[in-house]
Amino acid sequence: MTEVLRTLYPEIEAYASGHLDVGDGHTIYWERSGTPGAKPAVFLHGGPGGGFSPTHRRLFDPALYDVLLFDQRGCGKSTPHANLDANTTWHLVADIERLREMAGVEKWQVFGGSWGSTLALAYAETHPERVSELVVRGVYTLTRAELDWYYQFGVSEMFPDKWERFIAPIPPDERHEMMLAYNRRLTGADRAVALKAAQAWSIWEGETITLLPEKSTSGKFEDADFAYAFARIENHFFVNAGWMDEGQLLRDAHKLKDIPGVIVHGRYDMPCPAKYAWLLHKAWPTAEFHLIEGAGHAYSEPGILDKLIRATDNFAGKQ
Repeated sequence: MTEVLRTLYPEIEAYASGHLDVGDGHTIYWERSGTPGAKPAVFLHGGPGGGFSPTHRRLFDPALYDVLLFDQRGCGKSTPHANLDANTTWHLVADIERLREMAGVEKWQVFGGSWGSTLALAYAETHPERVSELVVRGVYTLTRAELDWYYQFGVSEMFPDKWERFIAPIPPDERHEMMLAYNRRLTGADRAVALKAAQAWSIWEGETITLLPEKSTSGKFEDADFAYAFARIENHFFVNAGWMDEGQLLRDAHKLKDIPGVIVHGRYDMPCPAKYAWLLHKAWPTAEFHLIEGAGHAYSEPGILDKLIRATDNFAGKQ
């Protein structure tokens, strides 16, 4: 008999929150939820530039976990809003370490999805001794092939109607390099042009992350304030290839060999092709691997959510 899918834990309030000055003119907004002193974990949101939501707290049993969630540089409640200065993968890796020290823990579970999986892998490969377990979902290793698949040619063939709206702000003679064309508009002096580009960039993502259309998932990408930070920061990271060598995260996956882990990926994930989750599985064979049939990219899709909740439950010793 098929087991009942696990669902999110009931809503829970943060028990502490604040802003951490991480230097370079940036402050990071953070929250902690669950039980103080319980199993420590850190949640890494997607984007980059997506921020975390209260729903993300509910991926962890509050009786068993003490979870720190934070908005990465320039997004959510972190300041300055949508700022790109001193905002790279390696600044964020250093921020996670500052937050760990602030939390007063020697090591913690690292949980990241989509871009959060990229950042989780970068952090774990840099500081493996600080990671008790690693849970990654919607794996993105930020290779040129992955970026081109989503922003140049690939997903365009699956969603021609939505792709047409995505390319609309870009003149035909610039469409051979969509990320760079968007970058010129998102970082230009004309705020109206930047906002129009930001919303088109963000809506493209919002409408292609679930297997079936889901307004509750895609709706936030239409908000101008959210879209401006999301698109600027995400595009900034992607045109710079995350400031990583090509294939670096897979190349260095051997550093994860002593870290217990779980990899969860939707079979029909459009932004993040399943091939790269499979390659991570091959490079890190000690981790559990779950390729979810009938699922796209979003963590909220039932089969994906089920495996994520089971992972956090199991790592907390809950059967």
